[in-house]
Amino acid sequence: MAMDAHTLEEMIRDAFPDAVVEIRDLAGDGDHYAASVVSAQFTGKSRVQQHQMVYKALKGKMGGELHALALQTSAPEDQ
Repeated sequence: MAMDAHTLEEMIRDAFPDAVVEIRDLAGDGDHYAASVVSAQFTGKSRVQQHQMVYKALKGKMGGELHALALQTSAPEDQ
């Protein structure tokens, strides 16, 4: 059971309302995505902490409905 890009984006936006989110389906199968998330909530956080925040927003879907996510995160001033 795959996850569609819209659902993925909604889950991220729910956790990071201020975020600029870009989602790309890498394989056309709904299982492999690339996501770019820019949010002020990432300010002062390491990359690992930023990624952990996004994975938490996915509420356990990683590794199940969502097989692979190439994730890029940053705070607005990091761009």
